[in-house]
Amino acid sequence: MINESGDGAPAGGSSLRHGGEQKTLRAGFIPLMDASILIVAAELGFAAREGLTLDLVKDVSWANVRDRLAFRQFDIAHMLSPMPVASMLGLGSNPSPTITPFSLGRGGNAITLSLRLFERMTEETGLPETAGALECAKAMAAVVERMREAGEPPLTLGMTYPFSSHNYEFRYWLAAGGIDPDRDVKLVVVPPPLVADALSAGAIDGFCVGAPWNMVASERGVGRIVAAKQDIWPSAPEKVLGMRPEWANANADTASRLLLALDQAARWCDRPENHVHLAEILSAPRYIAAPEDIIRRALAGEFSVDARGTRRIVPDYFVFHRKAANYPRKTQALWIYSQMLRWGQVRFSETGMAAATDAFRGDLYETALGRKEDLSHAQDLIGGATEDDRFLDGHVFDPARMQDYVRAFAVRSRTQTPSDTTED
Repeated sequence: MINESGDGAPAGGSSLRHGGEQKTLRAGFIPLMDASILIVAAELGFAAREGLTLDLVKDVSWANVRDRLAFRQFDIAHMLSPMPVASMLGLGSNPSPTITPFSLGRGGNAITLSLRLFERMTEETGLPETAGALECAKAMAAVVERMREAGEPPLTLGMTYPFSSHNYEFRYWLAAGGIDPDRDVKLVVVPPPLVADALSAGAIDGFCVGAPWNMVASERGVGRIVAAKQDIWPSAPEKVLGMRPEWANANADTASRLLLALDQAARWCDRPENHVHLAEILSAPRYIAAPEDIIRRALAGEFSVDARGTRRIVPDYFVFHRKAANYPRKTQALWIYSQMLRWGQVRFSETGMAAATDAFRGDLYETALGRKEDLSHAQDLIGGATEDDRFLDGHVFDPARMQDYVRAFAVRSRTQTPSDTTED
């Protein structure tokens, strides 16, 4: 069930109820491929089998999604993984407590630069066509330094939201190459469906966003994909299911049934034999409104990194269910908190660490699905346990040494307070 009206009609008070709990849930989403699990749960009847109706509402920005969940116009929402952490820390405008009991998978992000910038990188640094993500970041740093020496204005780069995986991954990539994201470039917020147009118009020089919008830009001949999420941190959580804690408490049975439905939808999305059908569903105007062929290739991790036909295969570019992808790990929430510390959005406190972990509710996941995920390889450290859990620059995250981890990075932003951070 889809609702594209974008109206402000309240959800909670009018939703159909049985036995005192809601059975019709208004769910906000942004047109991105990582909304697949929610969309499939509604479209293919997984929610209906649990006695639920998902009323999907396509929205235009993450700030809207946040506000409409807080003001009870949405019951649940497709959200960026850092958004519940930020909400529990009281960050941003209209902060309202938000939790996630279910991650909507891994992967899907990439970094795209304008062709003009990429060509300058190759001309001025000898960057080869086959350069990897870290090589590209270092080449861009050399160009940024020359631009500064020549008195040229700084590059403008787009990301989707200040408290987003895109912001932190973009910053991580930039800093790994030797670029200070707060001093050397200008970061601005651009809604995902608009990034290709903004790049084409010269309003931005690059962006980090979710699929399929990187490939839309590359196939239009306006951008070059230089890094995928898997290059930066392969096992990073991407989007999550957001809900208000009091709603989860008042609708405990419904929340459990919803997680059962999403679990089945995630398994369906993960099967390669279903990807043709999934691409057909997602390409519809009511969902992503992007070419079906691009969506299908993105699901397979088949990148067109530029319009000249340069190809790259990224294994597991999308992981919807495998490798415990749906389990909201508290160590992941703490890594997000570390990036908020690193870039001056918060100041360290034990209370803040506790609030961050309160956002990721693995206990609700375990109650609903009746199982504990095997996380023995990643209980404490992140970034060193397995090949698909390593960071771009080789750093290993130990939550027990949070402040040491943040101080270890060579490139730091200027000192900020949360009130200094650009919001919407």
